[in-house]
Amino acid sequence: MTRKLALIIAVVLALAALSAGIAIAGGVGGGGDEKPLAGATLAKATAAALEHTGGGTVTETETGDDGAAYGVEVRLANGDQVEVNLDERFQVIGQEADDDGAGGEDGANDDD
Repeated sequence: MTRKLALIIAVVLALAALSAGIAIAGGVGGGGDEKPLAGATLAKATAAALEHTGGGTVTETETGDDGAAYGVEVRLANGDQVEVNLDERFQVIGQEADDDGAGGEDGANDDD
């Protein structure tokens, strides 16, 4: 296993543990019927999204958003936030700018 892959796996597992704790404490995710991801699903979706974006910090995950099986919001190093949409096999099917404001409310240019 390469050093980079080992680091990515460690980060994904740490994020999974942190996200599970947050979900238990009060819930994460968008409004509506979307549910936050947990466990192995969270780890796989996080890894796929971070690989696609080339890194960043996962700020939110959800199921069933925008016609995707999973949605992962990632804050990039430059401060931009994107939502990576994944199918049920954790393959990227799209990416869009995500400008949620404070408290997860949609910003002026975010219609989801």
